[in-house]
Amino acid sequence: MKILLPVDGSENSLRAVRHIIAMKQHERDPIEVHLLNVQLPIASGAVKMFISKQQLNDFYHDEGVAVLKEARALLDNAGVSYQHHIGVGDLASTIVSYAREKQCQQIVIGTRGRGSFTGALLGSVATKVIHLADMPVLLIK
Repeated sequence: MKILLPVDGSENSLRAVRHIIAMKQHERDPIEVHLLNVQLPIASGAVKMFISKQQLNDFYHDEGVAVLKEARALLDNAGVSYQHHIGVGDLASTIVSYAREKQCQQIVIGTRGRGSFTGALLGSVATKVIHLADMPVLLIK
């Protein structure tokens, strides 16, 4: 089974990582984990005038790698193989796009992240992912 595991560095997203580790230990069939961090784009045109596209891409990469560090360490220590990805764009639509692109059968996501507005129950990103996804979404509380 191919699983997309979006991570933002929050404790809730790390709970989703721990769930995947537990799931891997109980699954007979192999699972393919795609670990994803999505960086919000720097939207200001003025900023883009002074920073090259390469510098911007390097910034997104460095920030994404930093956010994924703890999740990667957990997966590495548990012996769970994965591929990691860093996306840039709207959080929910980028998550769903990656899931489709990688042909994932499921998205496993924490219910609340580090967004400025986390929503009343689930979190705004998780709620949007549920609405946009055409594959099962497993919410980890």
